[in-house]
Amino acid sequence: MARVRRGRGRSLGRRFGWLWTAYAVSAFGTWLAFDALPLIAITVLHAGPARVSALAAAGLLVGAAVAVPLGPWVEFRRKRPVMIAMDLVRCAALLSLPAAFALGGLGFAQLLVVSVVVAAADIAFTSASGACLRALVRPGDLLAANGRLESTTWTATMLGPPLGGAAIGLFGPLVTVAANAVSFLLSAAGIRAMGGTEPRPARSAGTRLRAGDLLEGWRHILTGRALRPLFLNQILVSGLIMATAPVLAVLMLGRLGFAPWQYALAFAAPCVGGLAGSRASGRLAARFGRPGTMLVFGTLRACWLLGLAFVRPGAAGLLLVIAVELGLITCMGVFNPLQATCRLEWTPPDRVARVLSAWSVSSKLTIAAMTGLWGLLAGLTGPRTAIAVAGVLSLATPALLLRNRRALSGPDALTQVGTSASVKNEGEGGPIMIEIKSIEKPDDRRDFPRGHVEIANLSGLVFGKATFEPGWRWTESVKDIAGTDLCEVHHNGYVVQGRMHIRMRDGAEQEVGPGDVFVATPGHDAWVVGDEACVMFDFAGGIGDYAKAAH
Repeated sequence: MARVRRGRGRSLGRRFGWLWTAYAVSAFGTWLAFDALPLIAITVLHAGPARVSALAAAGLLVGAAVAVPLGPWVEFRRKRPVMIAMDLVRCAALLSLPAAFALGGLGFAQLLVVSVVVAAADIAFTSASGACLRALVRPGDLLAANGRLESTTWTATMLGPPLGGAAIGLFGPLVTVAANAVSFLLSAAGIRAMGGTEPRPARSAGTRLRAGDLLEGWRHILTGRALRPLFLNQILVSGLIMATAPVLAVLMLGRLGFAPWQYALAFAAPCVGGLAGSRASGRLAARFGRPGTMLVFGTLRACWLLGLAFVRPGAAGLLLVIAVELGLITCMGVFNPLQATCRLEWTPPDRVARVLSAWSVSSKLTIAAMTGLWGLLAGLTGPRTAIAVAGVLSLATPALLLRNRRALSGPDALTQVGTSASVKNEGEGGPIMIEIKSIEKPDDRRDFPRGHVEIANLSGLVFGKATFEPGWRWTESVKDIAGTDLCEVHHNGYVVQGRMHIRMRDGAEQEVGPGDVFVATPGHDAWVVGDEACVMFDFAGGIGDYAKAAH
């Protein structure tokens, strides 16, 4: 199992260690079998260019379409069983290929089906694992955790394809596919070894999947002032980078006459920059601030792609590609963990899976569309011109970050606490100020059985948003945490949703529901009425101590 340390400090925990180990095993397996399916189509089934292109497109397009309803489905289920199930699905799908070949029944249609199944399962696994990671580590450790996962990705990217290429040369592509399938089986075992209990997510409006759930991830992204520019920037940059990859391969391996090993070296060696960048990401953010670090490296990341349009034959051309890729990948290594951490922090826990699913689906669809478009462009203008166009467009992408640079601080980026320029009214009521925070990014969150409370601390106000699931009762869920027989917190509340029954110490009882404003003095029990979650806003300062462990 991977040994997990935060720098030279404390461990991120045994359960994260198993998650990291599982991720590393499956990542190495995936990169070991990189491009194995197209190679099977070419070398085993003797497919032509049209079929090979269809195979690549099917995995991205159809797989992404199939994955659209999986986001809401994943959201309201325990994440680790979903991750294990997706690992087993990918394992079974991939193992069907060597099994069919051994029985003499391998066909192109099976390759297409496997490609779609694996792509859809990838998206479902990604959305579940992101939600699992957020629940698994402390909020302050998210960047460290994402940095470790990012460094593992670049290590696998650097080592996997050369080892996979050698394995394919010795044993054929079906063997590397089988090895990838085994890696998913080992990943499932690692996730299973995490242990512990995982509560089942509760829906506030029944258990049936609603049509609106399918679009909730995109709705949250596109209406969020913080997430929207980050999302648009990321999918455009990724799309441009991936769209130029096959065009650059045609240019280098065709017109410029580079050998396949030189082409592989040009993209494997620079991955060391991704490893270095991901390890430095946390330190840079700690020193220069997360928004500034993201802005600088998000801008630098866009400056490298244009350089690939100037590649020439020979050693100088090879060194140019390595230098450009090294700069690009190093910037990505710094930027990606920060972006992944912000995405998790800026998304409410009950929407993480849907947001990650929507993000992955959008990214894959964008890459597929732009790859096809750039293939047409290269056919009309030539590979070098197509790469140059992508490079010029890439230079424009930092505008999304620069124009929204305050949003990089998060949903509460508009928080301003300060006196006005004029203080002539100081004696009439104190400094003039405005302070704004988003409860979507609370200052504190406390979880307890069947519920949680989110706290925003402002000048002169402690605001709380409390969510209580069906079956919650104070004496059963919070009593042991508070260390008192009854709730001793004063509540000034407003009920947003659901119903709550309150019983005072003297036996007086009342029930509150949507739209009710109420006051409940210390010394009471309370419980949710019915099968709908109860959501309340609390404006009394005492909510800041709610569900705090007694000392």
